[in-house]
Amino acid sequence: MGFQYFAGAAYRALTARKDGPSLYDVCDPLLLNYRGGDPHLGKFYRTALGNPALRPLLCRTGLPQLRDEARLQSLREALTRARDEDAPDWEAVGQPIAELMATIDVRHPKPAPAVAPAHAPDLADIERVIRTCGAHLLRSFAKNGFIPTYAAFNLLGDADMGGREMLMALTGLNSRGYKNSTLLFNLARIFIAHSPARALINPPWTGIAEPMWEPMQIRHRSAYYDAFFTEALLSFIETGLPSVDQSAASRRAITEMVDFCLATSAEEVPSHDGSTVRVITALAPLPHPRFSKFFSQIKQDLGFGIYVPDCDTTACSFSAATQAGSNDPILDQPLLDFYRGYQVRSGANEPRVTVPLNDNVEYEGGVVTWIDNLAGDRPYGNDLDPTLNLDILEVSFRNAARWKVIETPSRLETVHRIIGFQKRLVETGAFTNPRSHIYYLPELYCAYFGRCYAAFIALPLAARLAIDPQNTFDFIRGRVLAYVEGELITHEMNAFDAALALMALAHLGADAASFTPALHCIVAHVGEGGRHGPFKAYEWNKMKTPTRILVGGPEVTSAFVLMGLALARGVMMRGGRT
Repeated sequence: MGFQYFAGAAYRALTARKDGPSLYDVCDPLLLNYRGGDPHLGKFYRTALGNPALRPLLCRTGLPQLRDEARLQSLREALTRARDEDAPDWEAVGQPIAELMATIDVRHPKPAPAVAPAHAPDLADIERVIRTCGAHLLRSFAKNGFIPTYAAFNLLGDADMGGREMLMALTGLNSRGYKNSTLLFNLARIFIAHSPARALINPPWTGIAEPMWEPMQIRHRSAYYDAFFTEALLSFIETGLPSVDQSAASRRAITEMVDFCLATSAEEVPSHDGSTVRVITALAPLPHPRFSKFFSQIKQDLGFGIYVPDCDTTACSFSAATQAGSNDPILDQPLLDFYRGYQVRSGANEPRVTVPLNDNVEYEGGVVTWIDNLAGDRPYGNDLDPTLNLDILEVSFRNAARWKVIETPSRLETVHRIIGFQKRLVETGAFTNPRSHIYYLPELYCAYFGRCYAAFIALPLAARLAIDPQNTFDFIRGRVLAYVEGELITHEMNAFDAALALMALAHLGADAASFTPALHCIVAHVGEGGRHGPFKAYEWNKMKTPTRILVGGPEVTSAFVLMGLALARGVMMRGGRT
């Protein structure tokens, strides 16, 4: 897609024939200017939906359904209640919008089948890409003082967010600002879905992971990202490919990023036994996230003012620091004791999952995402993601001796129950369903299972038998490999998909011959990132509420490609044996 595609889509949006009330016909009289009520709803509308960039694209898109005066009036009454009432009935408020959302028709990508190349690229080509990606990460760190990641909005929303799921979010989220943004973003989705502007907002792409289209990308820093970049640079060093200066620069960057995770981003929270625990916050206080002043204010206006710690950032930060050889006392905390308080017990404790967007999954044994801060805030309610639970297992395996996991019955039970949660997910095949995952792709789940599996098999045999007496890891390994080999690499991929495939295949002991499609995909796409880096920015993780918000970046793609290629190279140099 080039200039002609986007110019044509813009022209069609700007000249469309209006057929019914537009988003602005519905909302301007209610939300553009008013006194009293909730001021944030109007501020969000003006900032996110009524802005000068979006208004021209959508002002000519009308909904024929809203020519029905009764339906239009019902929608306006719902918005008025959201605006004026101190404690609106959010399910009733969202119902008219939920009914209209049935017409959105947003679907997950379905890549076309692909023919596998006959031979893998030369080892020299693979090593050249590893060096290119490593140099990109180090250059970015030197320029910025950190390695940035970006957030981008896709206003068409997520395929798994229908009217039913929107109502779940409205009733399960705790923050009124977050409810407001979820309500209005989903109302806007309906108009976007029926507009020629849809082709601009959600252009087609190759593969599974969605490219992050410019220009609306918000740079920021988080301990979760620093932990991941730490692992990537450790992987770079382990290949032996960096120069002496690059190795030294990598170690300096790793030291600084581990410190950012364990010190700058640390936060004390209450545990369920009455004690306090130091965990890692999703977004450290300003100025550490490194937002521009413009986007820092926009973040507040959009209702994202409060960030609380989460179980995933904590697990990944502890894991990266452990791999880097840190001896910070924070790592001595046996996180499993803390996570146990956030673990779902069917029919026992109060429902912890207040936003059950993936209610096709049985939650028993899983650990939820968000951690209450000392003030008791939990703006996102709580949800439960399978990949997050792999990260908890992985960090527990890396710290099994330090935390005395095998020797402590309650900790071992917590691990057993998480493994049971994963087994049921894979037994049913639900791990391949995007709906089962809150923040990640199924393909990333496969890559992260490989990461978790590698930590598991590194344990002594006695520890592995105690942790997995039913050989569940071998069962999951077989199912994940079958999906990656039979589905992911047999269809068209982009560079990010290919990196995920290599991580899964190499960690899980696949034959080196199976690497060929992914290796060719990566080598063929070097340079696609233009001035930003060797590769484009792709979807690493996402939020499904308040709309589809993608997180990734050119540096993220370089890091995943580096790790995938480093793993594949190691297997190839051992003659195809893991």
